[in-house]
Amino acid sequence: MSESPTTTQTGAPVASDSHSMSVGTDGAIALHDRYLVEKLAQFARERIPERVVHAKGGGAFGEFVVTGDVSAYTTAAVFQPGTRTETLQRFSSVAGEQGSPDTWRDVRGFSVKFYTSEGNYDIVGNNTPVFFIRDGIKFPDFIHSQKRLPGSGLRDADMQWDFWTLSPESAHQVTYLMGDRGIPRSWREMPGYGSHTYQWINAAGERFWVKYHFHALQDNAEMGGAEAEAVAGADADYYRRDLYEAIERGEFPSWKLSVQVMPYEDAKSYRFNPFDLTKVWPHSDYPLIEVGVHTLGRNPENFFAQIEQAAFSPANTVPGIDISPDKMLLARVFSYPDAQRYRVGTNYNELPVNAPVAPVHGYSQDGAARHGFKPASAPVYAPNSFGGPIADETRAGNGGWESDGALVRAAATLHAEDDDFGQAGTLYREVFSDAAKARFLDTITGAVGGVKSEEIRERAIQYWTNVDAGLGQALRARLTETSETEGETVHGAAELVGVAE
Repeated sequence: MSESPTTTQTGAPVASDSHSMSVGTDGAIALHDRYLVEKLAQFARERIPERVVHAKGGGAFGEFVVTGDVSAYTTAAVFQPGTRTETLQRFSSVAGEQGSPDTWRDVRGFSVKFYTSEGNYDIVGNNTPVFFIRDGIKFPDFIHSQKRLPGSGLRDADMQWDFWTLSPESAHQVTYLMGDRGIPRSWREMPGYGSHTYQWINAAGERFWVKYHFHALQDNAEMGGAEAEAVAGADADYYRRDLYEAIERGEFPSWKLSVQVMPYEDAKSYRFNPFDLTKVWPHSDYPLIEVGVHTLGRNPENFFAQIEQAAFSPANTVPGIDISPDKMLLARVFSYPDAQRYRVGTNYNELPVNAPVAPVHGYSQDGAARHGFKPASAPVYAPNSFGGPIADETRAGNGGWESDGALVRAAATLHAEDDDFGQAGTLYREVFSDAAKARFLDTITGAVGGVKSEEIRERAIQYWTNVDAGLGQALRARLTETSETEGETVHGAAELVGVAE
């Protein structure tokens, strides 16, 4: 007899693990077999809706150790000298669904949850320092263009390039995507960025603008298109497997976290709009300042409970850290918690993987899956006369910025050197090696070669001409050469299975 007999979810013992109740050996199954009904009903609900974006991913637990001193810029406890903080990190692809191969060409998500003494702090970023758009109102349209046609259920090159060429602000990110950065060798060997501009506040109340940079101490490494295609067919979970097995072997991946710090007043006249998510701050203007080292050292015990149910949000800030006027960030501050309430449930922050180590005091109540609750005598409203929690502005910090003007629908203010293609051109000409430029031309030839509409193809050629005139000429020549060769497959087309089938 087992010491741990099988029970229902309410704790009642069950009669059999193997046999349903039926009318005789060969008769109809009885609907009142409560364990059968419970077991099948639970099984049908084992999955929660997958993330609309960043659906395929993996992660692990770790620790962040402060090795620098940035106390002059922020009071956040997590970044004070010598502080050690438990963390959770999730890596992901952007466009692919749950079953998509890891090595499709795509931007990679890079998100870290810090379980700080002042509450959870989330840095929700990517492996690139910029993004495709700068206004959240375009985000659903962008994602729709990268997903699947409603009729055929297939990805479509025309749809993708139509959106990109009509949204020229995408050029900087698409240059990263079509370059070597588009296929990392592993999650362990890629960088991460907060991408947005955030705000830090010091003990004197002084405000600064910051950008986060995670650099892999394993060094960055990328994978060629042909190899990525082969790996995608052989092992769709290549990145997930690599991370899990490396940690199991004791090879704990680490990243050095650095920040760029911009004095508050500099933002008003800096040559690029510092709140434009499609732009970087050159390190020559704002050098990197070391903060600490983040190391992953523990695999999840249950992937669903600890990774799939993990909920990250840029709305999760702590005293000494706040948001900025970045329009994409402002939209994400709403949309991410809203997505988690739908996907995981309104009480998602009560789940162990999302619960803060800091005490929680508030007045929220009820809702699906609520299991934590206060004593019956505790007040459920504020203000009250019964000793309930009271908001304290001095503890919360005083982040913010000055803003005044009529309500408008317009792009953010252009600064002296702002344009859509300039930084993309700099990336191509000054950062890419000659070999990387050759691979880049192969990749965009394959991508644009999949476009059927002549109008969209012509816009795509002009798009890359705006990035670099020589690149546009080379692309046009390559596409013409290919189209004249009947039955020839464009070299590099296979690399684009993730973004342009």
